[in-house]
Amino acid sequence: MKRSRERMKAEMMAEAEIVIDALLDQNERWEEPTLMQIEEAILGLRKRLSERMTEIVLQGQENVQPAEDPVCSSCGEEMTYKGMRGTTVESRVGVVRLERGYWHCDRCKSGLFPPGRTA
Repeated sequence: MKRSRERMKAEMMAEAEIVIDALLDQNERWEEPTLMQIEEAILGLRKRLSERMTEIVLQGQENVQPAEDPVCSSCGEEMTYKGMRGTTVESRVGVVRLERGYWHCDRCKSGLFPPGRTA
């Protein structure tokens, strides 16, 4: 079931609050931070927030198994649904964890992990 806008916003706001608190905690520990130290802390926290927000949006999409199994684009054989699988991908915002339905072609051994192929 697709997550509501309100639920996703609440999850993102909670994550943003964690990141802000982490930065403020670090700021209290610093005696005389350099600009580079401040930037490094902020860049690390920005990466964390970007990755988490991406995961929240992706998790908010519907993960519905198609009514019929998809057909392999390589050999035309009907693919077999193997259940929900988790994976980690390197995205433009960083490392993102996904969970999606996974299909496998027994003939050519390729997989489908919507929205794209795995092999």
